[in-house]
Formats: sequence, structure tokens, C-alpha cells
Amino acid sequence: MRIDLSGRTALVTGSTQGIGLAIALGLARAGARVAVNGRTGESVGRALEGLGRELPGAELVAAPGDIATDEGARRVLDAAGHADILVNNLGIFGARPALEVDDDEWRHYFEVNVLTAVRMTRGLLPGMKERAWGRVLNIASDSAVVVPAEMIHYGVTKTALLSVSRGFAKEAAGTGVTVNSVIAGPTHTGGVEEFVYQLVDRDLPWEEAQRVFMREHRPQSLLQRLIEPEEIANMVVYLSSPLASATTGGALRVDGGYVDSILP
Repeated sequence: MRIDLSGRTALVTGSTQGIGLAIALGLARAGARVAVNGRTGESVGRALEGLGRELPGAELVAAPGDIATDEGARRVLDAAGHADILVNNLGIFGARPALEVDDDEWRHYFEVNVLTAVRMTRGLLPGMKERAWGRVLNIASDSAVVVPAEMIHYGVTKTALLSVSRGFAKEAAGTGVTVNSVIAGPTHTGGVEEFVYQLVDRDLPWEEAQRVFMREHRPQSLLQRLIEPEEIANMVVYLSSPLASATTGGALRVDGGYVDSILP
């Protein structure tokens, strides 16, 4: 299967590290011009430098800005230019007992995890519809379906993101634009390492801490290990391609079998 995204422009939000950075690399490797986003010019610059070393000659664009604000979103959209592919990857998470999550934290999670995707989709979907081709992908989580007791505020926002995806897919019906969610399972990133150590003994070496975390907190995983960011990126690159032209309005799982369901 050959995926060629030459001539396409992709914007990946929150792409200076982790899953977002892996997605940016995967799309660039497939030939897309990729706009890399982070809150600061410094973080974006470091990401671009690393991507350039990994993939010399890649067409990369700096798109710094805090997309949780209208002004920041405008700066990012202006830097990216017209985009054929939008990957709403930006998200925050963290463990906190349910009764300790106050209204401000609920609002903050909703703003970052849901409204940024709405804001960026609203900015780019009209152009995609006019050009009769486009891809919008929202990076959701297994927590959208199996809401974890230790972070229900995160789970609720990811559940909302599935509805956002389905709704915008209907808005794009018949236009040549597809909108989908990717349900990512427990994934090995720096942020997740910190999260794991919130739940297991910090004195444990990482490999042992990971095993304890999966055994005690994610025992339903059929993969029985954390997913690597590149494995999420592979699904995103496919869904971004012409090969996925008949897939829209879906929530596709790259979860290591974590969600106990026979449906996608």
C-alpha cells in the first residue's frame, strides 16, 4: 500500500512532541507539507529541527500559537495557509479524584480538548468543502468509551470529541471531505510516563513501572503494552490519504484491544 500526499498541506495541532510529533513526521514522510503547532516559537523550532534531521528535505512550516484562544488560532491558521488535512491532536490529561475537579478545571479541559478542535475545524472545513477534498481527524482516546475513574473530566471531553467528529462529518456530507476520530489507546509518551508515575511507585524503573501500570490500571489491554506514537500515526496517515475516501463519521480504534467491543 503506497500513500502519497504530495501536494497536500497538513496542520497538526499540538505537534511538538509525543503523538502529534509522530503524526507530523508520518505525514511529512508521505510527502505532505506539514505545519507544526505548539504554543511557543521555541517549542515549534525545536520540533522542526528534529523533524528536519529525521527527514531531510521535508517541507515543514512553523505554526506557533495557543489555539485555545481566538487570537492564537488565527495566527496558526494564517501560518498554515490553506490546509487539506487537519489533525486536531492537542489535548491535556491528568489524574485527579472526581470530587476534587472544580468548575474552572472542567472548563479548562473542555476548552483545550474540545473547543480547540471545533475552532480549527470551523476555520478550515469551509475551504476543504470548496475544493471538494479534505480530511479532518480528531485524536480521541479509549477514555472516551471506558471513562477512567481517576480522570473523568478527561474522559468526558474525549467522549464529546466523538460527537464533534460525527456532527462535522454530517456537515461535510457529499463534499469529498471526510471527518473521523482516532481512538488512541494507552500510548508511550513523555506525558504518559509522568501520568504512570502518578499511579505507581516512582522508584520503579520505567519498564517495570509500565508493566505494573498496565497490569493494575489497564488490565483489559490485549496488547499488554503501551502503544508507540508511530502506531497511532500510521492510522492517521492512512485516514488522511485518498485510500480512505469511503471512511467518514467513524471512530477508529488504535487501542491495542483495550476497548472491549467488536465494533470499531
